[in-house]
Amino acid sequence: MTAYLDRARWFGGKGRDHRVTDVRRVATLPGPPAVTIDIVTVRYPDGSEELYQLPLAHYPEPQERITHALVGPHTDDALGSVHSYDAVHDREAMAVYLRAFAATAPEDTSRVGGLVFHRIAEHELDTETHSTLFSGEQSNSSVAFGDDSLLKVFRKVTPGSNPDIEVHRELTRAGSPHVAALYGWAETDEGTSAEPIDLAMIQQFLRTASDGWDLALAGVRTLLAEADELAEPRPGERLDDDEVVLRSGGDFAGESERLGTAVAEVHEVLRDHFPTTRWGAADVAAIADGMDARLEAQVRDLAALVPTLALHAPALRDVFDAVRHLDVSLTAQRVHGDLHLGQTLRVVHNWKLVDFEGEPAKPLAERVLPDSPWRDVAGMLRSFDYAARSVERDFADGAGEDAAVLSSRASAWAERNRAAFLAGYAGSTALTDSDRVLLAAYEADKAVYEIGYEARNRPGWVDIPLAALARLTGSGEDT
Repeated sequence: MTAYLDRARWFGGKGRDHRVTDVRRVATLPGPPAVTIDIVTVRYPDGSEELYQLPLAHYPEPQERITHALVGPHTDDALGSVHSYDAVHDREAMAVYLRAFAATAPEDTSRVGGLVFHRIAEHELDTETHSTLFSGEQSNSSVAFGDDSLLKVFRKVTPGSNPDIEVHRELTRAGSPHVAALYGWAETDEGTSAEPIDLAMIQQFLRTASDGWDLALAGVRTLLAEADELAEPRPGERLDDDEVVLRSGGDFAGESERLGTAVAEVHEVLRDHFPTTRWGAADVAAIADGMDARLEAQVRDLAALVPTLALHAPALRDVFDAVRHLDVSLTAQRVHGDLHLGQTLRVVHNWKLVDFEGEPAKPLAERVLPDSPWRDVAGMLRSFDYAARSVERDFADGAGEDAAVLSSRASAWAERNRAAFLAGYAGSTALTDSDRVLLAAYEADKAVYEIGYEARNRPGWVDIPLAALARLTGSGEDT
């Protein structure tokens, strides 16, 4: 089992010393095939632990069709000599899950083999369709059942309510058009003295949806590919970069504005259906303290990898300190917590938001706390900048003296779409000076986080958030 964990994309302990200290079986679903759910405890040298869910399909003989998902042949205490496979790769095993959900009436629960299945939506699940595992997922596993529904199996699990389920449940019941409707979820309370553990959720499958990040990248590519022809539409007439963006097939601003409106509407529903809290001066100051602390930790930890971060630190402290001097009280509420273009889908009539689990690195207790909606807005603004700069990098190879022109046009695309998103989000309400101070601080804080991520995972990309810091703080070039 340890060997399988080490090569699984969703296992967060790769590259760290770890050992499996416990395997607890919490369910056995009626097959065939025999399907079990194990909770695996992984311990690290610092004493910290993580829980991972491993659903297994067991067969007496090897199954060549799913050899790639083999966990191992072994003797199971309850099942005898079996060949065990990661169940999400097995259509027969996934059909067992689907039948259990379908047998549960809407607004009711049922207990099957140790799992508690909940249903909320009046939707008749199609139990005759085959499952298809999404190959691109990392932290969780998603399985589509034809065009009908989508099952998300949580891999790293924590006792307590999963925020993705909580938020989808409330938005679905409120009739929000900006999420895929939640049909139900499964949890276990077997062998645990703590709260139940949410294991999976089933929801509407948005078959025709397009990924927001991919759409944005396509817009930037179209702009940079067409920009030379558009820049001089007639002899002697030269357009500025913003006008080139407007006239190109890569103009995405209308979509960005609609996305901003969608995020605002989701925030409104979350504010109405989850507890809010009022932040006074001390709470607002604590926001700045947290930003300062994260900055200092990054400057210290990245001293060898990104020494130039320290050059931005004084200007960043000024940005964060401006938050301390705000004479405002703020309403904190449930937010998405990890919002960017990759967490959005464009369907025929509107935008949908996905993955409401929050920042994966944070403990569950922190992810469900009320927060400022400007955190979500800042995450989306950073995402527009990333889209523009990542495509610029693709075009920059061999650009030579045109590199500066590419950079200018990428900047124009990013700023146009950032402004459009903000316009859609704010609607008819103008941003106050306090709003802008908070937004700038949250965006700078996000860029500091991005620098740490890129330095450790994609060193060649660290210049993207560094350049953002120079723009956000006016602290000079990212050199």
